[in-house]
Amino acid sequence: MNSEKSRLAMRAARAVIPGGVNSPVRAFGSVGGDALFIDRAKGAYIYDIDGNKYVDYVGSWGPAIAGHAHPEVLEALGQVMQRGLTFGAPTEGETRLATEIRDLYPSMERVRLVSSGTEACMAALRVARAFTKRDKILKFTGCYHGHADMLLVKAGSGALTLGLPDSPGVTSAATQNTLVAPYNDLDAVKAVFAANPNEIAVIILEPIVGNAGFIKPLPGFLEGLRELCSSAGTLLLFDEVMTGCRVALGGMQALTGIKPDLTTLGKVIGGGLPLAAYGGRQDIMSMIAPEGPVYQAGTLSGNPLAVTTGLKTLEIISRPGAFAALAAQTAKLVSGLKAVMASRDIPFTADSEGGMFGFFFHPGPVASLEQAKGADTARFKKFFHAMLQRGIYLAPSAFEAGFVSMAHSDTDISRTLECAEEAVKES
Repeated sequence: MNSEKSRLAMRAARAVIPGGVNSPVRAFGSVGGDALFIDRAKGAYIYDIDGNKYVDYVGSWGPAIAGHAHPEVLEALGQVMQRGLTFGAPTEGETRLATEIRDLYPSMERVRLVSSGTEACMAALRVARAFTKRDKILKFTGCYHGHADMLLVKAGSGALTLGLPDSPGVTSAATQNTLVAPYNDLDAVKAVFAANPNEIAVIILEPIVGNAGFIKPLPGFLEGLRELCSSAGTLLLFDEVMTGCRVALGGMQALTGIKPDLTTLGKVIGGGLPLAAYGGRQDIMSMIAPEGPVYQAGTLSGNPLAVTTGLKTLEIISRPGAFAALAAQTAKLVSGLKAVMASRDIPFTADSEGGMFGFFFHPGPVASLEQAKGADTARFKKFFHAMLQRGIYLAPSAFEAGFVSMAHSDTDISRTLECAEEAVKES
């Protein structure tokens, strides 16, 4: 496919935007080449400025679960736009969306709307520290919770090592209370707790990792964390910004029956516009200003446009049979990819949950970031570009999850698998 206009557009963008992009993963840095500049999207497809059409498995990194530019979402958005874009004052729509979230996530007894997943996680951790009167937090290697300073850390030589800053500009002081453990290693978590008795305010994790590829929790891992937190007076925070309303309408907590103390949501609940939320037990959330002393604010939080697209998207995906059909399409894609790779004896592992999936060029299993790093990233790069040339748009990183929408048809899945058979011959 000819992408000359995208190449020129990237050259112009680099002159005024760092790296030419406003979020690093868009830059194709890990796969090479220039990013595509997108002109429009509809249903399961995106179209670049050169006029090329692609079956899209990125979905704006998750929000486009109903499909791009869903007519009902656009109609609802058009109606609310006529009344104004933002007011900086309460609207009834905010209450309706918060109520809908609470109904889907009963653990979120009280909800605060914000504008991004980073903001939601940052605020949730602040209130967790205030509630427990403890300073330390525990996160997991490979889990991403936004770009707040205290969260941009990676593990040191062992699970007991304090997190080290993972980005220039992040000071040691900002991360001195951030502890890190390997995902899916309950013994390592217990060791961290033993080394920091009565000091850990909260455990934060992605209940399915989506930022180190697609990594599910091992049996007993989430249950073990819940038990450990309950016995230690530590809060459990599920970051469901990615998995929320994606792996199930009620997220991983609905699938597992595990009740976290706090939850963060984003992506799907905004229907494609900037919106996120955090919430949890009433006694914890009552500490947030103006009801309590923990300050958090946002001028555009719960703005009418994002609330409208979120409400309509949740309505669409909640219709009878809609989510089951989405999960079936995603499973069909994954099983088909496995069959393609198996037919050529290519080391490969893949899995899905709901409308979220992921794969590694790795014999499997993959249960941690360290194991994910053993995947064949060179093969992924070749496969990514071979698929792109055939009109299949995958996440431009071997360590990102993929997303199927309700607009993806049997024809789209079949076409994708045909392209994969051709692509592996080149990769």
